[in-house]
Amino acid sequence: MNKEFIDALNQLANERNIDKEQLLADFEDSLRQAYESKVEPGKQIEVEVNPDTGEIEVLVIKRVVEQVEDPNLDIALEEALKLDPDVEVGMEMVFPVDSERFTRIAVQTTKQVITQKIREAERNTVYNEYKDRAGDVITAVVSRQDNKRNVFVDLGRGEAIMPPKEQIPGERYMVGMRLKVYLAKVELGSRGPSILVSRAAPELLQYLMRQEIPEVADETVEIKAIAREAGQRSKVAVTSRNSNVDPIGACIGHRGSRIQAVTGELQRERVDIIMWDSSPREFIRNALSPAKVGNIEVDNDNHKVRVMVGNDQLSLAIGKGGQNVRLAAKLTGYTIDLVASETISDLDAALQAAASRQEPSVAASSSKRAAFEALFAGTTVTSASPEEPAKE
Repeated sequence: MNKEFIDALNQLANERNIDKEQLLADFEDSLRQAYESKVEPGKQIEVEVNPDTGEIEVLVIKRVVEQVEDPNLDIALEEALKLDPDVEVGMEMVFPVDSERFTRIAVQTTKQVITQKIREAERNTVYNEYKDRAGDVITAVVSRQDNKRNVFVDLGRGEAIMPPKEQIPGERYMVGMRLKVYLAKVELGSRGPSILVSRAAPELLQYLMRQEIPEVADETVEIKAIAREAGQRSKVAVTSRNSNVDPIGACIGHRGSRIQAVTGELQRERVDIIMWDSSPREFIRNALSPAKVGNIEVDNDNHKVRVMVGNDQLSLAIGKGGQNVRLAAKLTGYTIDLVASETISDLDAALQAAASRQEPSVAASSSKRAAFEALFAGTTVTSASPEEPAKE
């Protein structure tokens, strides 16, 4: 062992971002294990490596006893006193070992052990780097893909896996492609750290909205809930903490510029922004948009609702493949039962009632217009009902 080896060890520690002192301690431990198993089996060995010169000192440790039980571990007091007059029972004595006895087998074993130690240190470094970052969104680079359609991405100091269920359906992942991923889980197993990332998580959509919408970033607009079917459609419930700020308009932006910037990162996934409401009934009504629904019966104890829907709105409420009602259920947390109804919905009834209240004023306006036009026609007009013609 020499100074060049120590320099190489230090360089390795710097490149792999491993603690130098820990790597040297692991190296000493690997030497000790190799020596105990291949050169001096059964004996207690201590190995010290000079961090400056690279010199190795191998020592056999024995305990001073009155009567020797194990010659590999014990030394008789009588014999020990010949070597050191001040020695006492219970003390330990060290005996240098000829380094030439460190055989080729021991060296090979050392190489294997230290390689394993380096791998373990790297794994621990990766785990410590990302264990507290679960829940973050980071930029990764696609590194490879296996025959099970798992995509592996390089995070910078480690590699993460993105299984098919965490991918956006239809999105193609090419080697070298940069993309944003949600760090879903970080675990340390027997084979090292396991890092799971996702492109399908609702948290990724929430992160992108914070990046593109200032009102969401400063929490003027609050995202209350998200239901997502990645690559296809999502529903986001929002509310405003400022009465002067329209939460839906803030999220959509001028001509849809803000929400388009979000969907551009998600393969043009359709994102519906709806108004959150503290009333479950109104929240469910909003969640089923763009369908217009009627009466809603809420069972809060079982988190179920029964929604009356006009025949002309039923397919819209269900959505393609049941997607609209499915997302509404995820968003609100209620099981939604849609019931087709021949009767008009309460919303349509309200609109008709409002229209009927306007009819008298329309009729009066028509009568006044006829009287005004009669002045220029040289005729006399009297007030008449809309059904009767004016008399000359």
